[in-house]
Amino acid sequence: MRLAGRICEWNDDKGFGFVAAHDGGARAFVHVKAFQPGSRRPAVGDLISYRAVKDARGRTNAVDARFAGQRAERRSSSSSAQPALSRRMPRRAIGVSALLLVAALGALGSVPAAMPLVQGFFSFASYIAYRWDKNAAGANRRRTPESTLHLLDLFGGWPGALIAQQQFRHKTAKASFQAKFWVTALLNLAAVAAAVHSGWARALTDLLLDGRV
Repeated sequence: MRLAGRICEWNDDKGFGFVAAHDGGARAFVHVKAFQPGSRRPAVGDLISYRAVKDARGRTNAVDARFAGQRAERRSSSSSAQPALSRRMPRRAIGVSALLLVAALGALGSVPAAMPLVQGFFSFASYIAYRWDKNAAGANRRRTPESTLHLLDLFGGWPGALIAQQQFRHKTAKASFQAKFWVTALLNLAAVAAAVHSGWARALTDLLLDGRV
Protein backbone atom coordinates (compact mmCIF):
# COMPACT_ATOMS: atom_id res chain seq x y z
CA MET A 1 0.00 0.00 0.00
CA ARG A 2 1.33 3.42 -0.94
CA LEU A 3 1.46 6.21 1.61
CA ALA A 4 1.42 9.98 1.17
CA GLY A 5 3.69 12.32 3.07
CA ARG A 6 5.84 15.42 3.02
CA ILE A 7 9.64 15.74 3.09
CA CYS A 8 10.29 17.20 6.56
CA GLU A 9 14.12 17.01 6.49
CA TRP A 10 16.54 16.86 3.58
CA ASN A 11 20.34 16.99 3.30
CA ASP A 12 21.06 17.44 -0.39
CA ASP A 13 24.84 17.04 0.01
CA LYS A 14 24.35 13.60 1.55
CA GLY A 15 21.35 12.68 -0.55
CA PHE A 16 18.92 11.63 2.14
CA GLY A 17 16.30 12.91 4.54
CA PHE A 18 13.02 12.03 6.22
CA VAL A 19 9.38 12.02 5.19
CA ALA A 20 6.45 12.50 7.58
CA ALA A 21 3.33 10.53 6.68
CA HIS A 22 0.03 12.39 6.43
CA ASP A 23 -1.67 9.77 8.60
CA GLY A 24 0.54 10.73 11.54
CA GLY A 25 2.64 7.58 11.52
CA ALA A 26 6.36 7.40 12.21
CA ARG A 27 8.51 9.37 9.83
CA ALA A 28 10.52 7.33 7.35
CA PHE A 29 14.11 7.58 6.13
CA VAL A 30 14.28 8.33 2.40
CA HIS A 31 17.34 8.23 0.13
CA VAL A 32 17.62 9.96 -3.21
CA LYS A 33 17.96 6.52 -4.83
CA ALA A 34 14.40 5.75 -3.67
CA PHE A 35 13.11 8.13 -6.37
CA GLN A 36 12.72 7.21 -10.02
CA PRO A 37 15.79 7.66 -12.26
CA GLY A 38 15.74 11.09 -13.86
CA SER A 39 13.70 12.68 -11.07
CA ARG A 40 14.69 16.08 -9.75
CA ARG A 41 16.40 16.38 -6.38
CA PRO A 42 13.96 16.36 -3.43
CA ALA A 43 13.57 19.38 -1.15
CA VAL A 44 11.95 20.11 2.20
CA GLY A 45 8.20 20.52 1.80
CA ASP A 46 7.83 18.24 -1.26
CA LEU A 47 4.72 16.08 -1.30
CA ILE A 48 5.53 12.50 -2.21
CA SER A 49 3.97 9.05 -2.28
CA TYR A 50 5.96 5.99 -1.26
CA ARG A 51 5.94 2.48 0.15
CA ALA A 52 7.13 1.98 3.73
CA VAL A 53 9.39 -0.99 4.49
CA LYS A 54 11.37 -2.06 7.54
CA ASP A 55 15.13 -2.56 7.35
CA ALA A 56 17.15 -5.15 9.27
CA ARG A 57 17.12 -2.93 12.37
CA GLY A 58 13.39 -2.39 12.29
CA ARG A 59 13.62 1.20 11.02
CA THR A 60 11.06 2.54 8.55
CA ASN A 61 12.43 3.37 5.09
CA ALA A 62 10.59 4.97 2.19
CA VAL A 63 11.06 3.16 -1.12
CA ASP A 64 9.58 3.48 -4.62
CA ALA A 65 9.08 7.20 -3.96
CA ARG A 66 7.39 9.56 -6.41
CA PHE A 67 6.61 13.25 -6.29
CA ALA A 68 2.97 14.32 -6.19
CA GLY A 69 1.53 13.98 -9.67
CA GLN A 70 4.52 12.03 -10.98
CA ARG A 71 3.68 8.85 -12.84
CA ALA A 72 5.59 5.61 -12.50
CA GLU A 73 8.12 5.21 -15.31
CA ARG A 74 8.93 1.98 -17.05
CA ARG A 75 12.31 0.47 -16.35
CA SER A 76 13.09 0.55 -20.06
CA SER A 77 12.65 4.33 -20.33
CA SER A 78 15.54 6.41 -21.65
CA SER A 79 15.85 8.21 -18.31
CA SER A 80 17.21 5.02 -16.70
CA ALA A 81 19.64 4.22 -19.52
CA GLN A 82 22.53 6.29 -18.14
CA PRO A 83 22.34 4.91 -14.55
CA ALA A 84 22.10 1.37 -15.95
CA LEU A 85 25.14 1.97 -18.16
CA SER A 86 27.01 3.41 -15.17
CA ARG A 87 26.25 0.31 -13.11
CA ARG A 88 27.54 -1.96 -15.89
CA MET A 89 30.91 -0.18 -16.09
CA PRO A 90 33.66 -2.65 -15.06
CA ARG A 91 35.03 -0.37 -12.36
CA ARG A 92 36.82 -3.10 -10.44
CA ALA A 93 38.57 -4.34 -13.57
CA ILE A 94 39.66 -0.81 -14.52
CA GLY A 95 40.96 -0.10 -11.01
CA VAL A 96 42.88 -3.37 -10.70
CA SER A 97 44.32 -2.97 -14.21
CA ALA A 98 45.54 0.54 -13.39
CA LEU A 99 47.30 -0.66 -10.23
CA LEU A 100 48.90 -3.60 -12.05
CA LEU A 101 50.02 -1.35 -14.91
CA VAL A 102 51.77 1.18 -12.68
CA ALA A 103 53.36 -1.68 -10.71
CA ALA A 104 54.69 -3.19 -13.95
CA LEU A 105 56.01 0.18 -15.13
CA GLY A 106 57.77 0.60 -11.80
CA ALA A 107 59.34 -2.85 -12.04
CA LEU A 108 60.57 -2.11 -15.56
CA GLY A 109 62.01 1.23 -14.51
CA SER A 110 59.71 3.22 -16.79
CA VAL A 111 58.46 5.20 -13.79
CA PRO A 112 60.12 5.86 -10.42
CA ALA A 113 59.87 2.91 -8.03
CA ALA A 114 58.12 5.10 -5.47
CA MET A 115 55.19 5.81 -7.78
CA PRO A 116 53.48 2.39 -7.44
CA LEU A 117 53.87 2.67 -3.67
CA VAL A 118 52.30 6.13 -3.59
CA GLN A 119 49.38 5.09 -5.78
CA GLY A 120 48.91 1.90 -3.79
CA PHE A 121 48.83 3.85 -0.53
CA PHE A 122 46.26 6.39 -1.71
CA SER A 123 44.19 3.69 -3.43
CA PHE A 124 43.99 1.78 -0.16
CA ALA A 125 43.08 4.98 1.71
CA SER A 126 40.40 5.80 -0.87
CA TYR A 127 38.98 2.26 -0.71
CA ILE A 128 38.67 2.49 3.08
CA ALA A 129 37.09 5.97 2.86
CA TYR A 130 34.42 4.77 0.42
CA ARG A 131 33.69 1.72 2.57
CA TRP A 132 33.39 3.89 5.67
CA ASP A 133 31.06 6.32 3.90
CA LYS A 134 28.86 3.49 2.60
CA ASN A 135 28.54 2.00 6.09
CA ALA A 136 27.86 5.44 7.59
CA ALA A 137 25.07 6.06 5.06
CA GLY A 138 23.33 2.84 6.04
CA ALA A 139 23.69 3.51 9.77
CA ASN A 140 22.79 7.24 9.66
CA ARG A 141 26.23 8.15 11.02
CA ARG A 142 28.40 11.12 10.10
CA ARG A 143 29.37 10.83 6.42
CA THR A 144 32.74 11.35 4.77
CA PRO A 145 32.66 14.68 2.86
CA GLU A 146 32.70 14.23 -0.90
CA SER A 147 35.56 16.72 -1.06
CA THR A 148 37.68 14.30 0.98
CA LEU A 149 36.90 11.43 -1.39
CA HIS A 150 37.77 13.59 -4.40
CA LEU A 151 41.03 14.74 -2.79
CA LEU A 152 42.15 11.17 -2.16
CA ASP A 153 41.29 10.29 -5.76
CA LEU A 154 43.20 13.33 -7.03
CA PHE A 155 46.33 12.25 -5.13
CA GLY A 156 46.25 8.87 -6.89
CA GLY A 157 43.56 6.91 -5.07
CA TRP A 158 41.14 6.69 -7.99
CA PRO A 159 41.92 3.02 -8.82
CA GLY A 160 41.00 2.02 -5.27
CA ALA A 161 37.91 4.23 -5.52
CA LEU A 162 36.78 2.39 -8.65
CA ILE A 163 37.15 -0.95 -6.89
CA ALA A 164 35.17 0.32 -3.89
CA GLN A 165 32.45 1.90 -6.03
CA GLN A 166 31.66 -1.41 -7.68
CA GLN A 167 32.14 -3.62 -4.63
CA PHE A 168 29.97 -1.50 -2.32
CA ARG A 169 27.68 -0.07 -5.03
CA HIS A 170 28.44 3.38 -3.73
CA LYS A 171 28.47 6.78 -5.47
CA THR A 172 27.78 5.20 -8.88
CA ALA A 173 24.35 6.72 -9.54
CA LYS A 174 25.05 10.33 -8.59
CA ALA A 175 25.95 12.00 -11.88
CA SER A 176 27.51 15.10 -10.33
CA PHE A 177 29.82 13.01 -8.14
CA GLN A 178 30.86 10.78 -11.04
CA ALA A 179 31.65 13.81 -13.22
CA LYS A 180 33.96 15.23 -10.55
CA PHE A 181 35.46 11.81 -9.91
CA TRP A 182 36.55 11.32 -13.52
CA VAL A 183 37.94 14.86 -13.61
CA THR A 184 40.13 14.06 -10.58
CA ALA A 185 41.28 10.82 -12.20
CA LEU A 186 42.23 12.59 -15.43
CA LEU A 187 44.00 15.37 -13.55
CA ASN A 188 46.02 12.81 -11.61
CA LEU A 189 46.98 10.98 -14.81
CA ALA A 190 47.98 14.27 -16.46
CA ALA A 191 50.07 15.34 -13.46
CA VAL A 192 51.83 11.96 -13.27
CA ALA A 193 52.56 11.96 -17.01
CA ALA A 194 53.97 15.49 -16.83
CA ALA A 195 56.14 14.65 -13.80
CA VAL A 196 57.53 11.52 -15.44
CA HIS A 197 58.10 13.18 -18.82
CA SER A 198 59.92 16.16 -17.31
CA GLY A 199 62.09 13.96 -15.10
CA TRP A 200 60.89 15.74 -11.98
CA ALA A 201 59.39 12.60 -10.46
CA ARG A 202 62.60 10.60 -10.84
CA ALA A 203 64.76 13.45 -9.54
CA LEU A 204 62.58 13.84 -6.45
CA THR A 205 62.66 10.09 -5.83
CA ASP A 206 66.46 10.03 -6.08
CA LEU A 207 66.76 12.92 -3.64
CA LEU A 208 64.48 11.20 -1.13
CA LEU A 209 66.37 7.92 -1.43
CA ASP A 210 69.72 9.69 -0.99
CA GLY A 211 68.45 11.32 2.21
CA ARG A 212 69.20 14.82 0.97
CA VAL A 213 65.65 16.11 1.56
